[in-house]
Amino acid sequence: MIVLDVLLAAFGLGAVWAVASARVIKQYERGLVFRFGRVLAAVRGPGLTFVAPGIDRLRKVNMQIVTMPIPAQDGITRDNVTVKVDAVVYFNVADPVRAIVNVQNYLFAVSQVAQTSLRSMIGKSELDDLLANRERLNQGLEVMIDSPALNWGIHIDRVEIKDVALPDSMKRSMSRQAEAERERRARVITADGELQASHKLAQAASVMADTPTALQLRLLETVVEVAAEKNSTLVLPFPVELLRFLERSTNAAAPPATEGAGTEAPLAVENAASTADFRTPDSLPSQ
Repeated sequence: MIVLDVLLAAFGLGAVWAVASARVIKQYERGLVFRFGRVLAAVRGPGLTFVAPGIDRLRKVNMQIVTMPIPAQDGITRDNVTVKVDAVVYFNVADPVRAIVNVQNYLFAVSQVAQTSLRSMIGKSELDDLLANRERLNQGLEVMIDSPALNWGIHIDRVEIKDVALPDSMKRSMSRQAEAERERRARVITADGELQASHKLAQAASVMADTPTALQLRLLETVVEVAAEKNSTLVLPFPVELLRFLERSTNAAAPPATEGAGTEAPLAVENAASTADFRTPDSLPSQ
């Protein structure tokens, strides 16, 4: 009977010890065992593990990737522009022993390093780089944060610049610059189009000069196109050569000016030339 009681007591103590020493570590965690304040080299993996009650203390470390936003930092770029930049850091614990032993709070440490690195990156960069070359700045910022984090057992997965806030005056200046650039491109395109059109017109004029009939056909096509619009007025071009012929004929038929006529003779010639538009070649005096 006494032996049975001893066995039952031992079994109860063993059950209590087992319950007190049993620990469960999740899949995304790792366990560090501190025995009398000293960390053991062996890192406990996920699953059920046991520690000595009153002697060992288990510390669980999350191995998942942590997404940490970096608060917006005010700074002055290398070209003296005031900006406000914020970013985000993705990191995880690579060595749980160093992450717990070498730094008091690795989350706070990474946050402070990220803020100071972001300020330093703003001062070293120009505004155009912050707006256009973010990929290169992200890589440089990742290197700056990863250098001290390696000693803490932290792996920086990636760093991304989220937003670059500019002053209102700078936004207006950039808007005017973009508008001027678009206007310049539009003028260049228009000038190129006019240059190409002038080359084509010069070629067409050369062809029509060799074949006068083509010019007459083009004139008839223009008349047909204008008449198709149902206009009440039809404008036809008048050959300049015919006007010159009439003017020469009128000058040849005019009487010679006398000495006392003064300035009346040129006036008569001018009046005759002006009325020549309404005369036909048949009505002209014979030579």
